[in-house]
Amino acid sequence: MILPFSNRPVWRAALVVLTGLMAGCDLAPNYAPPPIATPARFKTALPSGAGRIGDGWWRAFHNGELDRLEARIEEDNPGFAAALARYQRAKAIVDLAGSGLYPGVAAQPAFSDNKQSMTRPLRSKGQPTFYGSNQLFAQAAWEIDLWGRIRDTIAAAEAGAQANDDLLEATRQSLHASLARAYIALRGADAQAALLARTIVVYKSALDLTEQRLRGNVAPPIDVERARVQLANARAAAAEIAQNRAVLENALAALVGQPATLFKIAATGVQPAQPRPPRGAPSDLLLRRPDVAAAERLVLVANERIGAAKADFFPRFYLLLGGGTQSTTLQLANLQNSLWSVGPAVSAPIFDGGQRQATLDAARADFSAAAADYKTTVVAAFQEVEDALASIRFLGQEHAALAMSSQAAQRALDMSMSLYRDGAASSLDLVTAQSASLDAQRAELSVQTRLLQQYVALMLALGGGWSGQAPPTAPTATPGIALLGPQGHDPGQGPEQTPGRAALDAAQAPR
Repeated sequence: MILPFSNRPVWRAALVVLTGLMAGCDLAPNYAPPPIATPARFKTALPSGAGRIGDGWWRAFHNGELDRLEARIEEDNPGFAAALARYQRAKAIVDLAGSGLYPGVAAQPAFSDNKQSMTRPLRSKGQPTFYGSNQLFAQAAWEIDLWGRIRDTIAAAEAGAQANDDLLEATRQSLHASLARAYIALRGADAQAALLARTIVVYKSALDLTEQRLRGNVAPPIDVERARVQLANARAAAAEIAQNRAVLENALAALVGQPATLFKIAATGVQPAQPRPPRGAPSDLLLRRPDVAAAERLVLVANERIGAAKADFFPRFYLLLGGGTQSTTLQLANLQNSLWSVGPAVSAPIFDGGQRQATLDAARADFSAAAADYKTTVVAAFQEVEDALASIRFLGQEHAALAMSSQAAQRALDMSMSLYRDGAASSLDLVTAQSASLDAQRAELSVQTRLLQQYVALMLALGGGWSGQAPPTAPTATPGIALLGPQGHDPGQGPEQTPGRAALDAAQAPR
């Protein structure tokens, strides 16, 4: 219901009062991030090293091909382009919400020729049957944000844009990590392929030797069959590795936004270097990880929407201004034909069948859900860090043990081959040594690949160099955890900034 005020002294006084009050009222709850208890240290210590996370963390693997591919993620990957479009849409919504602070102006020109009925009720004798109705008219309406509804809507839109900025960064880091994992797996397949190629050459030589011994009646036929089994198994394993490599190469093509048919990476047996582990800190986790930052911003979005829902219970006040000219002819430029109106109006809710209360209840439920999602994201973040640290620790131990096993198996194979040539060992001894050596070397390469991939997981879990906005502080917030070493730094003051962040810095200042 809109009630206009026509008495000039009344609406002028009301305007003065409303203007004085409009800047001081906000019904949104006082915001504080949901408090989360954080441990004093990680259960598994960070590996020793002097490295440091930063934007472009994949360069720690010292592999030029990987660096070249990673550079294409933000240029060609369609998933990143979609996330960027969602962020740009969120920024447009901020502008849309901000438009509510300004008057809306609409022009209403109208031109018509009209005929009224000869028997129209209450028609006087002097009224013409045919007449023109032409006007040039414009009207402005401005809602006075007395209860902070528009400001809360703007604050929610700004926080939503910040969340989309963080989600854009989360998508970027996830795509970089996916590419790094796939590339490391591909180079692991190359190393396996190189090992199997060398093995096939050795097994072929062993088969030739066995066939020669058979022709000299020194070896039985079963020795030849055993040698053929070994060679065939090695060739089958090589074919399986080639199939896996082709799939990984196609996956890399998709990540860089290129058709697999046109994408090719030359094979090499050299794997990426093991990076120096980053010096991070659990306190950096909430700050660095973009998904955690996005979840916290969504809590703020829900908080501000509660304020907007509360404001709907109160009247809305408007200032209305309209003016123009009106004539039965086209003499619209004549000032004697001018008309105007100005004055305040109020729209007061009376009965809506519980609609506003339901909206408020939904907003409060959304806040509870967003707070729970935020805590879930933080807990999951700590789990991912612990998983990566534990994997690096135990895979490192496994890799060291397998390296010793591989060396011992190779020595045993060399001795078995020498003894077999001299007739002092059976072909079964040789086949057993061959299988043990190949299995040990393949297991070592496999664990090395998994270990490198866990370094990717650790860097991603610690935030991947993200240096976006610091989460808002509040008395109820849990204190952060101390840095683990002198190499640590406050990521909120790091040099790396995403392009979208600067435009939103002002939105993060306390209101």
